[in-house]
Amino acid sequence: MPYSRGTSNNIIVGAAALFIADTTLTPSTLKPFVGTESFKTTLTSTLNAVDYTNVGYTMNGLELQFQPDFGEVQVDQVLDVAKLYKQGMQVSLATAFAEATLENLLLALASPESKLSGTKSTSAGQVLDMSAGDIGDVALERGIVAVGPGTGNPATAAVTERVYTAYRALSIENVTVAAKRDEASMFEVSFRLLPEDSSGSYGKIVDRTFAPA
Repeated sequence: MPYSRGTSNNIIVGAAALFIADTTLTPSTLKPFVGTESFKTTLTSTLNAVDYTNVGYTMNGLELQFQPDFGEVQVDQVLDVAKLYKQGMQVSLATAFAEATLENLLLALASPESKLSGTKSTSAGQVLDMSAGDIGDVALERGIVAVGPGTGNPATAAVTERVYTAYRALSIENVTVAAKRDEASMFEVSFRLLPEDSSGSYGKIVDRTFAPA
């Protein structure tokens, strides 16, 4: 194969649409791809067995971080480490919700739906209960799906996209709610991803094409 400097079609620029499921996901519960539509359209279909919430505008994109933890073996005859072995793994996903709704704050705080009541259109308003919780409360996990631009030639008839899926995600970092004169109110959130029970997988990343009907 002759030398090539690279392939510009493999450079990805652009943000992803972020969806949060009302429950955890598994490989079997995730909606299959449809060859004639974007996965964003598939996720918003009323035929889904799982309900997905589109968080709307985000800031600073989507950041998926893999943090392996390696142990070291040192021996007398080598000044450096003689062998490394993998002893742990952490995967996290970070973004910022630019739409400062109470629905998005509920997701950022990993709170159950029962903590949000009422509607903004009434005199009593919409209320988010900021409860500390009770002893024995379990952490609330949800699934995450993000759909953004993928690799491929944009000049072809097919449209490319990349789909990021996290089966179990838990918000564990500090979430700040602010009202500032010179900045938009937004919720910076970091999700810790956990492996799914049956497969041991955190999720998957899929590059796909679809031909709009």
